[in-house]
Amino acid sequence: MKFTETDLPGVVIIDPDVHGDERGFFLETYHASKYAEGGIDAVFVQDNHSRSKQGILRGLHLQLRHPQGKLVRVVEGEVFDVAVDVRRGSPHFGKHLAITLSSASFRQLYVPPGFAHGFLVTSEAAQFEYKCTDLYHPEDELSIAWNDPQLAISWPIAAPSLSGKDEAAKTLAELMDVLPVFEDAAD
Repeated sequence: MKFTETDLPGVVIIDPDVHGDERGFFLETYHASKYAEGGIDAVFVQDNHSRSKQGILRGLHLQLRHPQGKLVRVVEGEVFDVAVDVRRGSPHFGKHLAITLSSASFRQLYVPPGFAHGFLVTSEAAQFEYKCTDLYHPEDELSIAWNDPQLAISWPIAAPSLSGKDEAAKTLAELMDVLPVFEDAAD
């Protein structure tokens, strides 16, 4: 199992060991002690599974009072996955990581609390699974505009299909007063 730190501290790419032959494959999609050794010592309390058609964009989402870390993976198809540091005062504020996740690669991404997350389905359909470090609280969710010019995310589909909630999402500048505050672990 390989854990790769990214330019966004706390955001980790995971390449699990996949054991396969002509009969199929086997892999561990989560193992607490191995993930802790790889820098992810989160406690997960909820698993989610969604299926979406090509061109659907879900995000960019986060929860404010109940921040969620997310361990995400694709079990069917392919997505363009994005994590954005939206913690006010962070040296990486407004920076993002974009990565392709697919059922063929088995690759996972860990997005820590305080980051916004979203994905765009680039295959005909995709099934997306993620483990969360806190329960879902719809009244606590915040949506950030997927096309915020300040973020400059190069989405591979120019006009994705959005939910009403995501169509109404605001920019980072409009949400500055409510975004989470960066807490430096060195303090």
